[in-house]
Amino acid sequence: MAIFASSSSLPTTTSSGGGSHGRKRWLNLLFLLFGVAFLIEMTFLGRRLDLSGEAEEVMHNWAHTFFRPTRVTPSVATSYRRAGGDGDGMRECEEWLEKVDSVNYSRDFGTDPVWVGGFDEDWSSCSVGCKFSSQSAPDKKPDAVFGLRQNPSTSTVLRSMESSHYYAENNLDQARRRGFDIIMTTSLSSDVPVGYFSWAEYDIMAPVQPKSEKALAAAFISNCGARNFRLQALDMLENFNLTIDSYGNCHRNRDGRVDKVKTLKRYNFSLAFENSNEEDYVTEKFFQSLVAGSVPVVIGAPNIQEFAPSPNSILHIKELDDVASVARSMKQLATDSAAYNEMLRWKYEGPSDSFKALVDMAAVHSSCRLCIHLATKILEKEETSPAFQKRRCQCTSSAGTVYHMYVRERGRFEMVSIFLRFGNLTLKALESAVLTKFESMNHVPIWKKERPESIRGGDELKVYRIYPIGMTQRQALYTFKFNSDSEFRSHIEKNPCAKFEVIFV
Repeated sequence: MAIFASSSSLPTTTSSGGGSHGRKRWLNLLFLLFGVAFLIEMTFLGRRLDLSGEAEEVMHNWAHTFFRPTRVTPSVATSYRRAGGDGDGMRECEEWLEKVDSVNYSRDFGTDPVWVGGFDEDWSSCSVGCKFSSQSAPDKKPDAVFGLRQNPSTSTVLRSMESSHYYAENNLDQARRRGFDIIMTTSLSSDVPVGYFSWAEYDIMAPVQPKSEKALAAAFISNCGARNFRLQALDMLENFNLTIDSYGNCHRNRDGRVDKVKTLKRYNFSLAFENSNEEDYVTEKFFQSLVAGSVPVVIGAPNIQEFAPSPNSILHIKELDDVASVARSMKQLATDSAAYNEMLRWKYEGPSDSFKALVDMAAVHSSCRLCIHLATKILEKEETSPAFQKRRCQCTSSAGTVYHMYVRERGRFEMVSIFLRFGNLTLKALESAVLTKFESMNHVPIWKKERPESIRGGDELKVYRIYPIGMTQRQALYTFKFNSDSEFRSHIEKNPCAKFEVIFV
């Protein structure tokens, strides 16, 4: 802004030397204007040429002698450009962080895919380069093999869908002690779970059919030597005068040469009795009951409620003392159509978000999930190198500090950037930033084509869980959560460029 003085305030000179003093003042003023113009031009050129942080800092400090621009300063000396306002400063902080935190990894999985030796497998697609081959290569070792270690640089993988009650080597602790690096079992605490569930294999939302059989329940039990109490429970149910049609080898009273699911559709209840009571060991017995629309009566996983499509959709015999109460419930439900239909409401209104989040995991083939796990571990190892220690991960401006973090959808490999301000490091802000980012990308959830059409939903995204990368699915789905905004803030500050996975439902 130009400030003008009135003529009465201007000094007057009557001495003969007044002309020379006036010329000197004008020369000083011209020199000053020339210097300012020079500084402005050099600052502009410095920005255009993207000068180093030190050079640009010197230029701005020199210019600061003459004028004070709105200032945005990174948290450390950097090649960061100043912006004219707080909003611009935040945006430029984000652009700067995207640039300085971007480090090229030495391995491109597009041209050098993850290699798992020991099996030849094919699947439709995977978000990371992934190859299963039993053929050897003279100049390269596989990243992982099934079985025990043969090469110290190769990870070993145990994969089994059998209960550890019958195959002790499938117990997680025992498998680790035997030397397996990666475990793939039905346990959700495995590195890469391999459950019996999937939308593709089971038409879980198939319509309910009328219950036409006189018997109250059907059973398909063929292993009469199970180590749990399922045969005792079957005897007890029959002693409570429940009519049960048995199609398996145990207690058979019906011809077993039938289509199991079609047969179950005609019964009010299905005895989904597993051969062992092991956490997360939930087999086709349970999921076929859901397909059939026959209420499952379960003996098996103590956490079976986590696999239920809704809170009031199954009956659970945890121990033999429960048999009497379950028998009474079955008789009561058989005569109360309203109460019975309530247990099947999920068939009409859709299952819970927790059930969808569980089954959605299987939308990505377990072999692909193994490759994603391996590739993630490979990159994490490289991130300990000095090049990655140069990442800034945060930037401070006059409007506050911006934190840079990464997120990906569960079942995908590539990460995308999100940013949060220090004054808004909250769980609500994290969810909002994730939604905003993926919506801006017109993101389609990975399970979209796998789910039955009736429960796919619209185009909107809904967050079910956000959790740090590296957690098991048991932690991600059921046990982990940030207990407060301060706990989340502490995690961000202790883990620069923190990485997360998101589960959409």
